[in-house]
Amino acid sequence: MDWDKLRVFLSVAEAGSFTHAGDTLHLSQSAVSRQIGALEESLNAQLFNRHARGLILTEQGELLYRNVRDMSSRLNETEALIAESKQKPEGPLVVTATTGLGSSWLTPRIGEFLKKYPDIDVSLVFTDDEIDLGMREADVAIRLSEPTQPDLIRRSLMTIHNHVYGSTDYVRRHGMPKTLKELDDHSLITFTDHPRPPTFANAGWILNAGTTESKPRLPVLCMNNVYGIFRAVRSGVGLALLPDYLVDGNTNMVRVLSETDGPAMTAYFVYPETLRNSARVSVFRDFLIQKVSETRF
Repeated sequence: MDWDKLRVFLSVAEAGSFTHAGDTLHLSQSAVSRQIGALEESLNAQLFNRHARGLILTEQGELLYRNVRDMSSRLNETEALIAESKQKPEGPLVVTATTGLGSSWLTPRIGEFLKKYPDIDVSLVFTDDEIDLGMREADVAIRLSEPTQPDLIRRSLMTIHNHVYGSTDYVRRHGMPKTLKELDDHSLITFTDHPRPPTFANAGWILNAGTTESKPRLPVLCMNNVYGIFRAVRSGVGLALLPDYLVDGNTNMVRVLSETDGPAMTAYFVYPETLRNSARVSVFRDFLIQKVSETRF
């Protein structure tokens, strides 16, 4: 079917007359009538019943109208998305990330992005709960678990490695454990169970690694925030499982049990399908990929 004829048909169906449709399309009444006649002939179906008071869609015309209307709506949306993708990056961009990754890794780097793209208005929302991107509570997210919603685009961003760390002061005072079993004799910091952040499925690893069920370890301190745990470890409260990026560059902290790896996590860059062609989302994604390549995770 010829889209030009379908476009004329849609206008006639909504206007209810050839004359009014012609005014909208800047065509003569006879030109509109010829287009509709040609369309009816190609489909071998009558699309309108002609009455003195106007045009009424037939059953076949109603069926065609519903589908052409939907097609036109999708084309208009696609046209808008393509136009946005050609524009320079600008406008609001709400970014959500987990509290630890957002406050300790993203925040120190966001100034470079703002300098490079001054027309993008960035808002950062840090939470360990999942914000609903489908409801546009945020535009993009950095998540530590793969989303399950089918209408979200996800890209693996980096693998975050975790190890046991302590402050140099703590290790000097309490000694360096050589085996997982020796963690029994140390002060341990971990996530609270009330509630445990959903993004840290293995948050209690340090309490269980190398133990038996009959003698679990008890933490000296529980917290609901990885950055808070990092600060507690750095101040000498105890040992904790921490992501490497969080500790990198801190000369007063040391890796404990250097031969033992904690559970790793994959971070994903996530955004809704409707923003697939957004210029501001594309440049932010590319910026993150570049910064990830410069970081030890």
